[in-house]
Amino acid sequence: MNITMGHIISTARKAQKMTQAELADKLNVTDKAVSKWERDICYPDIALLPALAQTLNINIEELLSGTSHNTSRPQLFQITATAVSFAMGTAVFILSILSKLNLLTTSLDYTDIAGMLGLGILLQAFLHLQQPSGR
Repeated sequence: MNITMGHIISTARKAQKMTQAELADKLNVTDKAVSKWERDICYPDIALLPALAQTLNINIEELLSGTSHNTSRPQLFQITATAVSFAMGTAVFILSILSKLNLLTTSLDYTDIAGMLGLGILLQAFLHLQQPSGR
């Protein structure tokens, strides 16, 4: 998805929980300059791009191309943890149905089921603790 450099800067800054003034201080520019970048009135000096990208935890290619690469480590962890939690819950559900229908070829080990449920619950609790308190 193509988006403007200003939108990328604004979104990445907010993801880092930084104000425009804080970003400006880190880059030795004014908060008014950051505001203009985010509103696409002007662009940052090319010499600032490496520091800007590093400060915002994005790569320069993403900043210049206007292509969002939504694969940051926190997002990747959240997606993975959610998928594993869902898989654990689904596995427990299917195993319990198969057990009730007497379709399992081996006996159901409840410690394995407890482990799967525990892992799923633990990952969901961790994800919940990672979210900002206002949500």
